[in-house]
Amino acid sequence: MKADNDLYRQLRELPAGQLWGVEVPKFNQATGKERARQVALVRAVGVVFTHCSDPALKIQVKAWLKGLLQDPEEKVRRYAMAAIPKLGEDVEAERNILTILKTSTVDREKRKAGAALEKIAGEETLKAVGAGAAGLPLSEQKVRANVARRESPATIRVDAILDRYDTLRISLRCRRGLEAVLADEVRASDTAGGKFRVLEVRGCHVVVAAKGPFSLRDLYQLRCFDTMGFGLGRVRDPEGPEAFAGLAKLIGSPLSERLMDSLTDGSWRYRLSFSGSENHDDDVAKVAAEAFKVNPRILNDAREAPWSVDVFLAPSAALAELRPKVSPDPRLTYRKAAINAASHPPLAACLARLAGRQANEVVWDPFCGSGLELIETALLGDVKQVIGTDLNEKAIAIAKENWAAAGLEGVKSTFLTGDFRGYAEVPVLVSGKLSLIISNPPLGRRVRVPNLHGLFADFFRVASATLRPGGRVIFVNPLRLESTDKTMRRDYRQEVDLGGYDCKVEMYVKC
Repeated sequence: MKADNDLYRQLRELPAGQLWGVEVPKFNQATGKERARQVALVRAVGVVFTHCSDPALKIQVKAWLKGLLQDPEEKVRRYAMAAIPKLGEDVEAERNILTILKTSTVDREKRKAGAALEKIAGEETLKAVGAGAAGLPLSEQKVRANVARRESPATIRVDAILDRYDTLRISLRCRRGLEAVLADEVRASDTAGGKFRVLEVRGCHVVVAAKGPFSLRDLYQLRCFDTMGFGLGRVRDPEGPEAFAGLAKLIGSPLSERLMDSLTDGSWRYRLSFSGSENHDDDVAKVAAEAFKVNPRILNDAREAPWSVDVFLAPSAALAELRPKVSPDPRLTYRKAAINAASHPPLAACLARLAGRQANEVVWDPFCGSGLELIETALLGDVKQVIGTDLNEKAIAIAKENWAAAGLEGVKSTFLTGDFRGYAEVPVLVSGKLSLIISNPPLGRRVRVPNLHGLFADFFRVASATLRPGGRVIFVNPLRLESTDKTMRRDYRQEVDLGGYDCKVEMYVKC
């Protein structure tokens, strides 16, 4: 096995032309035992030609792999069966692999055939499963999901109206530490005639209820949440013997079916996942199999599923939520491009809300990246002008593009490449009119900063020098560093999880 893996890594690095034009002919001329020793070539071909841009060549490669299904060497046949699904569905390959599955006397070959068919299954395999062919080592659910995915691709209907809303509990999830901001956004929306009200605030999420019929697009008027899911229920004692059966009943429940029926165009498919860093593959397989028995109309599918069932584990209970996978995010139609270190959009929206509003705001982001903080601030209104600066010329180009796509024509915008310490060269920054600095500065993780303490010390100094009295600076602070300027008063501090490491969101006001 180690020799196979070593050879595979070597062959995978070869140019596709050499692999096909040199190595494959050599393999074809080899004896059976030699082919078995060189079988890693079959795996390498499957991987390298997965994204082949030449349709005619891809057909030739697939024909070669299908020919290997007749090879006298069982190992070669197994490797061919593993490689064929990488190049897409194929009726002839499906038929030939199904024949191997039914006739082979070698267990590992039958298992590999079953695994391959689960990925390329079509009507032939579906008939075999439907006929109840005994002893076939493949999952009926995976076969049906594969056929459904191909014949009935699915999307989420964001404008469909949910009339039966009164019993729904909707979880709006966010980064830990931002729950209060999200809850305030929902309450403000409720006060202004919005469609949702807060039921409770928990760690990392806010549970809301609808006040009347609503669509997913109505939910996406809220900007501070990361993901949303419909609560299916909870199972007590997640380590107990009835936990899997309990989760399966929630997944296959009438509530799941009603939501999927109302909000899905196409097949009802979901991807099951468990929270936490542990590997839950076995749990996923067992729960999905039980759920299929409860309701075979709802299919677990790891590929291109329009829904996700997220199981959140706690010592005393497991909470199941049905999450629509809405893509693209209706809130981010303006986001035409991004840089690697760009802000998480809901974080940008939270910063904008925390900043509050003053009349005729003049707003600066010294590290504007792709412009999200400035756009989210302007979308809240009362903004007269925004200024974005960044050392990265590409970031400034992207920020300009995103700003234009946001359609904020009534707000004057200026985007400049340069160091924020050179603020004196930008007239508006020394005019005494700057009312808000909002930024998610480089934190020294995705963008290396040689002197992070020095950068933030300069940031505090520049904020004090440019803000007008009553002006605010709101930002993400990864350090235990505070402003020493007596004219700057800290009004807010909250620790926030930024994806595995904690930082503080802080706001200072210029006295």
